[in-house]
Amino acid sequence: MSASPIRTIEISGTPRERGRQYGAAAADLIERAIGYYEAALTQQTGMSWAAITDSVKRWLPVCEAHAPHLVEEMRGIADGSGRSFAEILTLNVRGEFVYNHQASQAAPQVEAPDDERDPADGCTSFFLTGAASGTGHTLVGQNWDWRTLTADTTLIVRVVQDPLPTVILQVEAGQVGRHGANSAGIALNANGLGGSFGNEIGLPQTLIRRLVLDHAELNLALKTLVKIRPHIASNALLAHRSGFGIDLETTPEGVDWLYPEAGLLAHTNHFQASVPPQLAGRYRPVSADSLLRLPRVTEGLARVAAATTAPESYELVRAAMSDHLGYPEGVCTHPSADAPELKRWSTLLSSCVDLTTGDYLVAPGFPCETEYQLLPWNVYDGPGAAAGEPLPAGAAPAA
Repeated sequence: MSASPIRTIEISGTPRERGRQYGAAAADLIERAIGYYEAALTQQTGMSWAAITDSVKRWLPVCEAHAPHLVEEMRGIADGSGRSFAEILTLNVRGEFVYNHQASQAAPQVEAPDDERDPADGCTSFFLTGAASGTGHTLVGQNWDWRTLTADTTLIVRVVQDPLPTVILQVEAGQVGRHGANSAGIALNANGLGGSFGNEIGLPQTLIRRLVLDHAELNLALKTLVKIRPHIASNALLAHRSGFGIDLETTPEGVDWLYPEAGLLAHTNHFQASVPPQLAGRYRPVSADSLLRLPRVTEGLARVAAATTAPESYELVRAAMSDHLGYPEGVCTHPSADAPELKRWSTLLSSCVDLTTGDYLVAPGFPCETEYQLLPWNVYDGPGAAAGEPLPAGAAPAA
């Protein structure tokens, strides 16, 4: 079975121009996304859509302080799609908004109900390099798990923003960032972690992740994750075409990290490096199946080392990301008929990016049913390092 090809759009020019192009090209998907969140968030919070879109304005000052160009891009998306700026901002801070609502409703020291999951999304991320990839290539990607009814709002956006690196993004329509890779050979995959850390305003994840990929220098991309205070906890798997990879468990109060072992690293939705002291003694993983997914995907990815060609390695990655132990939850998550329709979860798409060659592959829907499809652009079709040959260890890409 093969899913419909995911929509791909390309935008360029000034931030406002890029946003207008984005909004016009994805207006129908943005309308669908707003329709979903209006229904889901009003049901969950009891607030009206007008009240929700008004309340998210509290994040505007921090967004303007750290990423004014992305605020302009959002204003352009509103222009191009015919929706209000407040609605586009809501799409970009939906996780932070839900987090604040959960924190305000929960009793002290009590985590959110399991059926709420993580407001920032699920996901199983991976990194392979050297012998672990079989071919010596550096491979990164993830299964992106989120609300099932948002599957039809996902798209791939290629952002040409010279002199910044060209970025290929996997996003929900209307968002300016989530997961992807850039023409300097930097990739970012991310997954939610959960936990309560108070309501002090921090930068939303959509903007943090885009800021990481707007950098051509690995040290600056890493600094963004380490130094900028997020509003909610989130895991970031940062990779570079040189074969460097690091996993950062970021929270509003600090950062911990993991390095690959024998060229392999995987992360799901629970704290693996350490449980933050703010959660000590009361921590419960935001999704229990995260504890199942981690060893299963690690075991599956270990088989990629047997690959002798790049297509074989991609197929072995897809097999690992198609694991069904724990069905309907698991590495490849299918929606549960028992869950309320607006809260059903599933894998929206699976990705595999070859940072050595620049090939960007996605399997829309469930990887168990859909083969990886090559996107129409190479990651290195833009400012940054040329594709085709792996960098030696310790080398930096060309400016």
